[in-house]
Amino acid sequence: MSTSNETRRMRRKAGIRKKLFGSVGKPRLSVFRSSKHIYAQLIDDVNGTTLVASNTLALSIAQGGNIAAATQVGADLAQKAKAAGITEVAFDRNGFKYHGRVEALANGAREGGLKF
Repeated sequence: MSTSNETRRMRRKAGIRKKLFGSVGKPRLSVFRSSKHIYAQLIDDVNGTTLVASNTLALSIAQGGNIAAATQVGADLAQKAKAAGITEVAFDRNGFKYHGRVEALANGAREGGLKF
């Protein structure tokens, strides 16, 4: 019996989330990518709240499913995080490979000043 790609991603996600935990001082940068858009948010797991969020829909990027758009989302997220006083984060790739758009978002956030 074969498993779907989504089921396999959820298993990888569970293994990653066992080890990651976001706090107010060092929130978790969670990334989700769909076929058309990419989303990122900083989460405080202690209180269960989203501190800062950014995505290609909010930035009104027409072609949101590419590397350039992911870099813009990472830079926008870093800018909002700095305004909120956040400089250090724990990166949660959410079961996706650290490659392509996920890597581009991380690099954009690093260039914006976030440390992880």
